[in-house]
Amino acid sequence: EVQLVESGGGLVQPGGSLRPSCAASGFTFSTYTMNWVRQAPGKGLEWVSGITRGGGSTTYADSVKGRFGISRDNVNSTVFLQMNSLRPEDTAVYYCNAAFRFWGQGTQVTVSS
Repeated sequence: EVQLVESGGGLVQPGGSLRPSCAASGFTFSTYTMNWVRQAPGKGLEWVSGITRGGGSTTYADSVKGRFGISRDNVNSTVFLQMNSLRPEDTAVYYCNAAFRFWGQGTQVTVSS
């Protein structure tokens, strides 16, 4: 059974940091590009960041560039999103996916004072 399980979200003050993670199982993790996508309250899905199979190339939405960092651990089938300098507009449910084929259930990130 394919599973993607996100964790590490939470409530943080503006300017703070979080590092959600996404643990994968049931498929060959190292053969899939991984992505983070978010959905803010009342809005549609927004792609945030992606990382290639070996981790050698990363890409970011302009809205998070310079503040977020994506990484992966192919030994432990996990992808991470380091989120720094968080803003209230980063508040959303954050989902990981494997090449937009397999999706996790999401983790809530709330940025508020």
